[in-house]
Amino acid sequence: MSEEVLKMQKISKSFSSVKILEKVNFDLNKGEVHVLIGENGAGKSTLMKILTGVYPKDEGEILLKNKESGQLEPIDIPNPNAAIQLGINMVFQETNLLEEMTVAENIFIGYEPTKNGFLDKKAMFNQTVELLKRVHLNISPNILVSSLTAAQRQSVEIAKSLSHNGRILILDEPTSSLSEREVRTLFAIIADLKAQGVSIVYISHRMEELFEIGDRITVLRDGTFVGTLNVHETNEEEIVNMMIGRKLEDTQNNSNRGKRINYSKVAFECKNVTIGDFKDTVDLKIHSGEIVGVYGLVGSGRSELAQIFYGIDPIRKGTVEKAGKKISIRNPEQAIKHGIALLSEDRKKYGFITGKSIRDNIVLMKLRELSYYRPSLKEETDIAVKYMNDLKVAASSEHQSISSLSGGNQQKVVLSKILAMNPDILILDEPTRGVDVGAKAEIYDIIYGLAESGKAILMISSDLPEILRVSDRVVVMHDGSIKMDEPNVDLSQEKILQAALS
Repeated sequence: MSEEVLKMQKISKSFSSVKILEKVNFDLNKGEVHVLIGENGAGKSTLMKILTGVYPKDEGEILLKNKESGQLEPIDIPNPNAAIQLGINMVFQETNLLEEMTVAENIFIGYEPTKNGFLDKKAMFNQTVELLKRVHLNISPNILVSSLTAAQRQSVEIAKSLSHNGRILILDEPTSSLSEREVRTLFAIIADLKAQGVSIVYISHRMEELFEIGDRITVLRDGTFVGTLNVHETNEEEIVNMMIGRKLEDTQNNSNRGKRINYSKVAFECKNVTIGDFKDTVDLKIHSGEIVGVYGLVGSGRSELAQIFYGIDPIRKGTVEKAGKKISIRNPEQAIKHGIALLSEDRKKYGFITGKSIRDNIVLMKLRELSYYRPSLKEETDIAVKYMNDLKVAASSEHQSISSLSGGNQQKVVLSKILAMNPDILILDEPTRGVDVGAKAEIYDIIYGLAESGKAILMISSDLPEILRVSDRVVVMHDGSIKMDEPNVDLSQEKILQAALS
């Protein structure tokens, strides 16, 4: 029989007059992975922020198992520190570590072990070693966080939660920036934590992960509780239907694959280009109306190639041509002038200006062009509203802060910003990272529509199903060179992975 450790009952939360959560239920058993899923804006993050003391609940009750009595008892969580004291910890998608402090200092910050009133460095070191073993991390406690990979930082965050005797661990999109090998390591850590009795709330949009590691799935939609199911008793179609309240139309398949491509018109081409310190050269063509999917493991050179095409990194060797003519791209400004646009994989860091409105972000790339004739606010508003309508951005108005939007709608605004430039060539680096299944389908339709209009698209993705679903042609990179370049006809995930590992 399952041992219940947490119960959230009829939780409601509003901001101003907007209802974010309405009578939501969620429970958690000891040593289970309970997946929390829903479209962007469904209320998942708000519910977990209430559990971790970031937001107060308006209504409802939270019950936690008392370690002494063994009974579920009502609790109050007034702040994040109170949640930590109760053994409730959350690892966010973007880690919250201090770069110039050591691993040990980050793990014990605010809770440093002392001896005779002084910091006990030896105890902190030894305790950190034991915590790092629990998360399969073989690094020195004295290494600076700034030198760690994304996967290592995530493991340090998990170790930090365990240092507080964490019994409930919330993982928010934990694999969004991890390689396949790092994902396997994370799943091994999760399995060990389950065996130790740690209860895990797992938030992700990657369906294949949910069915691999989840025990139960709870679905939220528009701030309401839809239902909880055992993983082995459901399937992807049922979960998607619960998430979006309808059957997802099969528009995600690239049914017009190849037919729209103008093979007589090479829109963009690179010849004998080297990437970073890699020795091999890259030759690549993209035709008008073509979607070229680029796949490769972390360190393969895929994102670095995009940075070269956009002028972020210099071209040390080789040439780039647009429509058969050599062009020089020494910086992003020159790339933009040549009609090249980049959608960065890190939308929060490079995609938009936090705190600014949707309108301000959409017209950002057109300000120099518009400033020649002193545009009015009406002209800027017209541009913003047009793209908000075209891309179906869900917002109250163009004045709404982009920070208040869901991940999927933020991505649509970033797409709107680069489409307002009217580029000929689009480089889309992880275009659906952190985006729910419904918004993904809409973004795929946007990509298909752009290709239909003659745009040449280079789409970089670590999501193999996405590569196979969207691409007309698949390019696989390894160690800075192209190992496979084939039309997307009868390709399999196995074949692509084999090329990526060769």
